[in-house]
Amino acid sequence: MPRHNARTAANHGLDLSGAEVAVMRSRLPRVADAAVQAIIAEVPTYANALSGAMGENIRNAVQLALGGFIQLASRRNSDGTRPTAPAMEGAYQLGRGEARSGRSMESLLAAYRVGARVSWNEMSAGLLADGVDAETLAKFAGLVFAYIDQLSASSVSGHSDEAATSGRVRERMREALALALLRGEETEALARAATRADWELPQTLTAVLVPEAHLRQVRDLLDPRTLTVTDPASVDDDSVLLVPDALRAVLLRSATGHPAVVGPARPWDQVRTSYLRARRGLELSGPVSDTESHLAELVVSADAEAAADLRVRVLAPLAELTPAARDKLTETLRLWLLHQGRREAVAAALFVHGQTVRYRVGQLREVYGDLLEDPDFVRDAVIALAVPPR
Repeated sequence: MPRHNARTAANHGLDLSGAEVAVMRSRLPRVADAAVQAIIAEVPTYANALSGAMGENIRNAVQLALGGFIQLASRRNSDGTRPTAPAMEGAYQLGRGEARSGRSMESLLAAYRVGARVSWNEMSAGLLADGVDAETLAKFAGLVFAYIDQLSASSVSGHSDEAATSGRVRERMREALALALLRGEETEALARAATRADWELPQTLTAVLVPEAHLRQVRDLLDPRTLTVTDPASVDDDSVLLVPDALRAVLLRSATGHPAVVGPARPWDQVRTSYLRARRGLELSGPVSDTESHLAELVVSADAEAAADLRVRVLAPLAELTPAARDKLTETLRLWLLHQGRREAVAAALFVHGQTVRYRVGQLREVYGDLLEDPDFVRDAVIALAVPPR
């Protein structure tokens, strides 16, 4: 249980007669109803919450608190005047209930203030009618508000404890959901996991890979619904962010200045493909930040062994040349294909004279012959040479 507010009701000094205490007890249901009605009228959050079972629970809690107060007030000059254990426990559970309902403590604290005021007015009116003197009424007022202070503190403690516990549980469930998404589990199983994790389903998710050192800086710029989990394929415990319904331009700006890799947006239950794309982007020579800007390179590098074999086959006619000659003709062939035979463009890219390009292309024609006009060979050569070998 919590530590309570330093403002206590110890040694309250009240000297209420048995008859006065009995009158207060007889008025208890009416006071409780008046307090609840005032809370409904003055604290908008509770306008609907106090109906049905929830309203009955709170009415019972109010009566329990007021009953505990009357018991406290009837103890003359006691130094053990802290609220009774049932009243404190009731207040504690009220705080927990607020946290479970997703409400902050502001509304409950406002309800305590309203309830204290109404209870004081109702009870003091009865005492005043019985001729209780002003000094006793003043002590009675002090006891009311000290008592409410302690109940409020107990509710705050309950709210904090429940929020911390439920927050940790929800975080673990969302991590489990993220891992299930990365594994590509069935949609129905994913939807059930999302419900357990109290996570609203988006239309799309985008996978973003972020080194641990940059996680907080990037995460703070993203949608609060973003799921975060340690990358199961990382040896450095880097993180995967699964960002819901992200505008790509905004997402890329959020990642600017950080070594993050952003995959494509995919339907939420297919985000595994976005994750795998981002992983391939991370593994490219010179990791990319936006995988959508490097699709050709990703396609070519998807099967590194096949790409290497294709390159060897395309360059086989140059195998007998010296390494220096082979490198020059390989680069010339690559640029000649990419620039579609425009000699001046090739020369500019190679920083050589146009005649040098003419001479090298002549050498290539001698080596390759009609293959340079074969569409199948040209396709293979473009694929093999477009991306430098890793």
